[in-house]
Amino acid sequence: MTNIDHVFNMSKYACYLSQKSTNIKIHFNISFTDPRVDGYPLMSSPFPQTIIIATYIYIVTNLGPKLMENRKPFDLRQIMFVYNFGIVALSTYITYEFLMSGWATGYTFRCDIVDYSRSPKALRMVRVCWLYYFSKFIELLDTIFFVLRKKHAQVTFLHVFHHSIMPFTWWFGVKFAPGGLGTFHSLINAVVHVIMYTYYGLCTLGPAFHKHLWWKKYMTTIQLVQFLLITLHIGQIYLMDGCQYQYPIFMFIIGLYGSLFLILFLHFWYNAYTKGQRLPKHLQNGISRNKNE
Repeated sequence: MTNIDHVFNMSKYACYLSQKSTNIKIHFNISFTDPRVDGYPLMSSPFPQTIIIATYIYIVTNLGPKLMENRKPFDLRQIMFVYNFGIVALSTYITYEFLMSGWATGYTFRCDIVDYSRSPKALRMVRVCWLYYFSKFIELLDTIFFVLRKKHAQVTFLHVFHHSIMPFTWWFGVKFAPGGLGTFHSLINAVVHVIMYTYYGLCTLGPAFHKHLWWKKYMTTIQLVQFLLITLHIGQIYLMDGCQYQYPIFMFIIGLYGSLFLILFLHFWYNAYTKGQRLPKHLQNGISRNKNE
C-alpha cells in the first residue's frame, strides 16, 4: 500500500468517525432532552422548581404553623369553592387533551412509545404534559389552605411527600419523554381529580349539602382503583417482548410510586372496612385527604 493509499484510507476512516460522532450526538440529544419543550416555563433547568418545592416544604412544615400559632384560622370557604372547581375545570381540560393527543386517537394502552415528531398531535401531547406538570404547582395550595385553616393534622409526611414528588419527577418526564405509555397515570389522575375536587368543592357549601354527598364513602375506592390501574398498566412492560419505549427507568419509577400508594390504600381499606377499625389519625388524614370537613 502506497502512502497516498494510506492517507486516502485514513481520510475515509476520519470521515466515517465524524459521521458516526454526529449520529451519536443527534441520538444523544433526542434521548436526553426534548427540544420541543425549549421555551416552556420552568423547563430550562430543574433548579427553579427545586427552589419552589423546597420553599413550599419550609412554609407548610415550619414557617406557616409558626405564623398561625397565635392566630385564628381563616375562613376560606369561598376561596376554596372557586379553587376546587377551578381544579375541576383544569383537570377536565387536561383529561380531554390527553385523550385527543393519543389515548383516544391511536394509543393501544400497551407499548405506546413517545412520538418525538413535530406533528400537530405530538405537539399537542407535549403541551398537555407540560400543563399537567404545571398543575401540580397549583395544587400546592391544598397544603397552604390546610395551614391557613390550622388543619395541621392534615399536613402529614405522606401528604407533603405526594405534593412535592409529583412536580419534581414530572419535570424529567416532560423534559425527556412527553408522551407514550408514561402518561397513562396522568390521564387517570386527571379523571380522579375531576371527581375528588368536585366533592371537595361541594363540601365548602356547608353541612346542608353534606347529606347529598352520598358518594363520599366511595372516595377511597376511587383512589384505590386509580393506583391499581396504574400499577397494572405499567406492569405490562415487563411482560411485553420487544417494547421499544425510550425510557424504561420512568416505568420503574411510576410502577414503584403506584405500588407504594396501592399498598397504603389497601392497608387503609382493610382496617377501615374489613376490620372496622380506624387507622391512626395521622395516617387516616394523610391518605383520605378529606380537605374540607
